[in-house]
Amino acid sequence: MKVFRQWSSFVKRLTHVMAKPMKRDLGRGGMMVHPYRGYGSQREIFVMGRVFRQAALGRAIPRRGMLRDTADVARRIFRRGLSGAGVELTLGGNQLCVITDRDGYFNVHLPISHPLPIDVSWHVADIRVQAEGQRPVNTQVEIYVPPPEADLVVISDIDDTVMFTGVAEKLKMLYRLFVRKPHRRTAFPGVASLYQALHRGASDKAERPILYVSRGPWAIYEMLEAFFQLNRIPVGPILFLREWGISWRHPWPRRAEAHKRDLIDHMLALFDDLPCILIGDSGQHDPEVYSEVVRDYPGRIKAIYIRRVDQDPAREEAIQHLRNELADTDCQLVLAADSVLIAEHAHAEDYISARGLQAVKRDVYKSYQEAASE
Repeated sequence: MKVFRQWSSFVKRLTHVMAKPMKRDLGRGGMMVHPYRGYGSQREIFVMGRVFRQAALGRAIPRRGMLRDTADVARRIFRRGLSGAGVELTLGGNQLCVITDRDGYFNVHLPISHPLPIDVSWHVADIRVQAEGQRPVNTQVEIYVPPPEADLVVISDIDDTVMFTGVAEKLKMLYRLFVRKPHRRTAFPGVASLYQALHRGASDKAERPILYVSRGPWAIYEMLEAFFQLNRIPVGPILFLREWGISWRHPWPRRAEAHKRDLIDHMLALFDDLPCILIGDSGQHDPEVYSEVVRDYPGRIKAIYIRRVDQDPAREEAIQHLRNELADTDCQLVLAADSVLIAEHAHAEDYISARGLQAVKRDVYKSYQEAASE
C-alpha cells in the first residue's frame, strides 16, 4: 500500500509539472510562447524560445485537479510549433524582430546599442509575438548579464555532473525528483553549496555567470528548472539543450560532444575578458573535449573539474594521460570522487571562499549521515 501511495503521488506530481507550461493560456488554446532564460553581455544578449499552436480545453474539463492536469498533458503532447511567427524582443532601448523557424523556434541575437544598468544581473525583456490568424501574445523573459565585478565564468555539464544520469534513466530520475526526500533526489551531495560557492567567488559577492549544458532535448527544460529549484542549485541559463526532433533532413540528434564544444566556443567569445572553469564527468567525452579547449584557448581555462562516476581503471588512466598533457599549461585537471575534493582545490586556488568550502563539507557530511541512517 505504501508503494502504491508513493507511485500515485509520483504520477500526480509529475503530471502536474508536465502540465504546468499549459496553464498560462487558461485553457483557451491558440498561440502560446515559451521563452527560455537568456544570457549575454553589455555587447550582445541571446534569447531562445518556441512558439506553439495548441488546442483549447473542453468545457467539461474542470479548472484544477488531476483531470485538468491530464488534459493539459495531452494538449502539450499534441501541440505543434508555429512557423513564420514574428517575435519582437525589447530590452531597454534595444529591440529586434525575428521569425520562427519551421519548428516554431526563435533565436534572438540582440546587439546592445543602449547600455544596460550595471547594478543588476538579471534583466527582464519584453516579448511580443504576432502571427496570421492568431491573437498577439505578450510575455517576458529573464536575461542574465554578469556584473562588472564578475571575475570568472563557469560552464558545467548537467548529466552525471550535477545530477545522476537523467537522460538514460528518465523514469528513475523523475521518481527521485518528485517522490523521494530532498537528500535522496538526483543531485550529487554537496552540489548546491559547491555551485553557490563558485557563483559567489572568493569574495562571496562575485555573482559569476554559471552556464549549464545538457545532452537532453528541449522537452525536459521544465524538469531541469524544477530540479534546480528543489535542490537549491544556482539558477543559470539552461539554454544549451538539443532539439531531438526527427526529420528527413536531420534524422539523428547532433553529437553531444560537438554540441558542447560549439557552446563553449561561443561562451568564451562572448565573455572574452573572463577566465573560465569547466566542470564535467568521467563517463562521457568531457575530459577530451575540455582538454582540446585548453589547447585552443591558451591561458583562458583555469581549471577542469571532472567528477568520477565509475571505477574503470582504463578510463582513469586515459584521464591521467590528459592531465599529464596539460602539465605545461595554466590549467589543472582535477579528477574528483566527490564535491569536497573539487571545493578544496577551488579554495586552494582562491576560486571560492573559506565559507564556501565549509558549506560544501557540511552538506556532503550531512548527506552521507542521512544515507547511512536509512
